Amino acid sequence: MKNLLLLSFLILATMVGAQNTEDISDSRLAQIELNAEFSNPETTILEPEDYKEFTGLEFYPINKKFIVEAKFIRTPNEKPFLMPTTTSRLPEYVKYGEAHFTIDEKDFVLNLFKSVEPYDEPGYEDYLFLPFTDLTSGDGSYGGGRFLDQRIPEGNTIVIDFNKAYNPYCAYSPRFSCPIPPKENDLTIRIEAGVKAFGKH
Repeated sequence: MKNLLLLSFLILATMVGAQNTEDISDSRLAQIELNAEFSNPETTILEPEDYKEFTGLEFYPINKKFIVEAKFIRTPNEKPFLMPTTTSRLPEYVKYGEAHFTIDEKDFVLNLFKSVEPYDEPGYEDYLFLPFTDLTSGDGSYGGGRFLDQRIPEGNTIVIDFNKAYNPYCAYSPRFSCPIPPKENDLTIRIEAGVKAFGKH
């Protein structure tokens, strides 16, 4: 059953590769990879009872409107701070920059953060953390907000693809400790893109 599900994901990934719209294909591939991770018994973070019934994560339909090219403003003089989490753990981050963008003729700003503690895995030296909430939080998407993985851009623009938004692990199990998105990253718009709230299948 699991092998069949994974095979269907791989077949879909091949079909996606043949599409003409590169950004949409990239969004779809990210979702396929996330589903494959959750479907693999060696990489899943699901509780055993949820994994037993798992048939795939639910996503909003991919929407190009939620792939935005934002103006990136670095904020080099920020002081490190302790980011609250769902437990007593307090990881140290520093605000690295701001992303300014427009959706539906409305202007928004999101702060991007960099961990003060170096990542163990190689290749994450330029990783930026982008947690956010929006008007779907608790009304379609996970109430605790969602995350995006970003890389430090070379120039003064950064592409944010909300179709790649994923849930913190806390959305699937209380055994995890997850950062809580800061108030300044609360978007007053429904970001109907990315993964939806998790429900047992």
